[in-house]
Amino acid sequence: MTDDPDDLDEERFDDEDDERAETVVTIEITGLQLFTHHGVTAAEREVGQRLVVDLRLDVGESDATVTDLVEDTVDYAQVCQLVALVAQQRSYKTLERLCAAIADRLLSDFAIESVWVKATKPEPPIPLPVEEVSVELSREPGE
Repeated sequence: MTDDPDDLDEERFDDEDDERAETVVTIEITGLQLFTHHGVTAAEREVGQRLVVDLRLDVGESDATVTDLVEDTVDYAQVCQLVALVAQQRSYKTLERLCAAIADRLLSDFAIESVWVKATKPEPPIPLPVEEVSVELSREPGE
């Protein structure tokens, strides 16, 4: 390191290039609305209800930041289709189990470092005034 101001500027720009090289991508999907048949009661599972799913997928470094190609990242349209499939192909009693099933499937089908899933029932079938109930779950591969 020198005392020459030009050398100091050059070092600062090198540090900035290093920081840009460590870009981490997170994809968030909020408000995915599905009609599902999840719940503790038989009535919930038979009649069904609206469910809202929010997701956060930590992709890590993504070539799409440079290439601008969807093939180089996680396609969020495919993510939404997969979540709908998992949420609608069978009935779970708890939102915890549903969130776990969604997280497991996303981790197995996409190259992601971690996933956060939130499932919300906007009209929960309980006899008290409640706006909504929700469950959140976070997972990494191998958990």
